Amino acid sequence: MQNIMRIIMALFMIYAGYTHLTIYRIEFQALVPEWVGLEKDFVVVSSGIVEILLGLAFLFWQKRRKQIGWALAIFLILVFFGNVNQYLREIDAFGLTTDRVRLIRLWFQPILVVWALWSSGNLSRSIEAQKPNY
Repeated sequence: MQNIMRIIMALFMIYAGYTHLTIYRIEFQALVPEWVGLEKDFVVVSSGIVEILLGLAFLFWQKRRKQIGWALAIFLILVFFGNVNQYLREIDAFGLTTDRVRLIRLWFQPILVVWALWSSGNLSRSIEAQKPNY
């Protein structure tokens, strides 16, 4: 199950990166917070490329799966600021057109972070250590 979830996460990242570069490029630009200080299209294109590369690495680079899982988790934490910006500035994008829906969306990012860590095997040891020894 862990391996299947890793593959799904990798494919999700590749698709998300693709959408950054194509169909949702303008919408993603609206989410980039002003304080980032970089040209918004550069941020969107760069993050799209990073998503594709992380997705491909997560899919194919087995020897570095745990390191890629950490990199992916950190990336997901960094882009969370765009989701917070969407909520705070009431930006309609990706079909998220109410404060309630945008707020619900915020709760999915921590789930994605845990998913990246778990599916890469980074949480397995922690979970195993907590199991009682009978």
